Amino acid sequence: MIYLASDDDREGEAISWHLKEALSLDDKQTRRIVFREITKNAILNAIKTPRGLDLDLVNAQQARRILDRLVGFEISPILWKKIKRGLSAGRVQSVAVRLVVEREREIEKFDAKSFFKVTALFDLEEGKKLKAELGKKFDTEQGAADFLNKCLGATYSISNLEKKPGKKTAAAPFTTSTLQQEASRKLGFSVSQTMSVAQKLYESGKISYMRTDSVNLSDEAINGAKAAIEQLYGADYVHTRQYKNKSKSAQEAHEAIRPTSFMNQEAGSNSNEQRLYDLIWKRTVASQMADAQIERTIATIAISTTPETLTAQGEVVKFEGFLKVYIESTDDEEGNGEDSGMLPPLNIGQLLALDHVLAREGFTRSAARYTEASLVKKLEEMGIGRPSTYAPTITTIQKREYVVKESREGIERAFTELILQQNKISKKKKTEMTGAEKNKLFPTNTAMIVNDFLINQFPNIIDYSFTANVEKEFDEIASGNLQWDKMIGSFYGSFHTDVTSSENISKVDIGALRELGVDPKSGKKVYARLARFGPCVQLGEVDEEEKPRYSSLRKGQLIETITLEDALELFKLPRIVGTFEGETIDANVGRFGPYARHKGKFYGLSKEDDPLTLTEERAIEIIEKKRIDDAGKVIKCFDENEEFQILKGKWGPYLKAGKKNVKLPKDKEPADLTYEECLTLAESAPTKKKVVRKKK
Repeated sequence: MIYLASDDDREGEAISWHLKEALSLDDKQTRRIVFREITKNAILNAIKTPRGLDLDLVNAQQARRILDRLVGFEISPILWKKIKRGLSAGRVQSVAVRLVVEREREIEKFDAKSFFKVTALFDLEEGKKLKAELGKKFDTEQGAADFLNKCLGATYSISNLEKKPGKKTAAAPFTTSTLQQEASRKLGFSVSQTMSVAQKLYESGKISYMRTDSVNLSDEAINGAKAAIEQLYGADYVHTRQYKNKSKSAQEAHEAIRPTSFMNQEAGSNSNEQRLYDLIWKRTVASQMADAQIERTIATIAISTTPETLTAQGEVVKFEGFLKVYIESTDDEEGNGEDSGMLPPLNIGQLLALDHVLAREGFTRSAARYTEASLVKKLEEMGIGRPSTYAPTITTIQKREYVVKESREGIERAFTELILQQNKISKKKKTEMTGAEKNKLFPTNTAMIVNDFLINQFPNIIDYSFTANVEKEFDEIASGNLQWDKMIGSFYGSFHTDVTSSENISKVDIGALRELGVDPKSGKKVYARLARFGPCVQLGEVDEEEKPRYSSLRKGQLIETITLEDALELFKLPRIVGTFEGETIDANVGRFGPYARHKGKFYGLSKEDDPLTLTEERAIEIIEKKRIDDAGKVIKCFDENEEFQILKGKWGPYLKAGKKNVKLPKDKEPADLTYEECLTLAESAPTKKKVVRKKK
């Protein structure tokens, strides 16, 4: 008897079917078994209850594969021809790119409005402080100033104290999506890193299957969690519950991601595996623990000179419940404001001594750029993709250079503070850093152009509802309610018509070229465009006698938003920074970023260095530092030939012979090699063949 035991999902079912076909297995001697964890009990139980292959699941996977290949294979060559080689399109990846592009445009158009928030600080006995705030915000500085004027000479007292009992309930156990989000927030893992580490834990039998959209737990798992909670924290902390899936497509028979044994509090062969396991253990155990009991206190503070009141809030945890084990993180960068702490003892009618009232200018914020995890969350909310596709999608859009994940520094912004202290109102102008981004997803110029092209030419393919509906149709095929070939046939007719009509579109219509205006000095037209080596600005026409000048766009500059003024600044490069050792130093921006050039050698500039403002002194400093660093890499030079050097490399010592890098023999000390030996090594080293692409 042969048991096919691939993963318990559509892809796993298809793998089993392919094995059966490739190996010509006899149905009578073949059984399909499935399990959600690699443990002795799970496998023995699976062998006791084998089944046949589910061809509906196989058909659903085949339909997904064929549809995705039709989209990729038909659209990608059009992108190569019309925009740039090496690009790709996909049913899910193109929608993910669209989300990032639209969020960037939303941020670009956002106009921040200022407002004034009022807070007050009071001195209590024994050096304690009480912080309160006004329940409304002012749209103008004048409104805030008028309120502070009303408070001049006022007395403050507690007019009301209200205590409200409350509770907090633990979050559901992890699905693929929520694990990716929480591992990103708490551990700083990328989406692909989370899945790679989880795969290792699954393979070693420590956790259940990590590709799931179900929050369901088996009775065995609930009983295991209950036993662990009773042993570690006591019976009072137990509250078993079964969570309901929000996603209609989630399969109840599947389980959430959980430990296979709750008695193991630690697992994994390295620190990353241990940290992720700890997260999964805590989340699952907390889901079966009692609610946290909280008492919220709201103090209302009356102001004698105005009917407006201030409010102070605090909370105290009466019973920890699940909070003893786990607190869920949030995507809100400012914090969720719930950890307000406990208020000091207060009484109704109590007079308060004012320290100060502060009206601070704040600004409305645009929607945040996506992180890898928050983009997965958005895709899941929209019903796009499935647990097995999230990580590959996020990886693909970065590999194709549609999206870059990076951190960017903020900019300085001025704000105003009005402060009432010792019965006087003063005004201060201050500055703060705003807009700093950490590990956020930014669309590239290529993404903007490809996205607009696809929306115009293939509106169905990257329509959000179409992509989500296709997922539902795959589910229908999997449940035997829809024939896969009919589903593919109905899609392909209109899609192929769109493919054929796209042949007539010109590059100008695609938006890869944008006219910015005219250079006032030369009278030539200035363009922003996508060129072979990336986005750039162009001065002059291609068909003019004098060749046009080009300059690469700088980091963060987009073809669709760059202004004529920005472009003219770029044409100031390359600029002569100064001279050193009798030769000039040039500064410029190239394919790999800003650099200085001296005596034909290139020196990369750091984030702090701007090629437009780089000084001679700083350039010399960069050159000399690079020389010192390079000297540390040199093991041996040869008088016979300056182009021959033995250097320290990333993977050990090697011979640099002109443009050729040569491996050294392991049985010889690099410094003892003679020039003749190096010459022999260089001559016998294979030469890399040039790849010649044949035209079809």
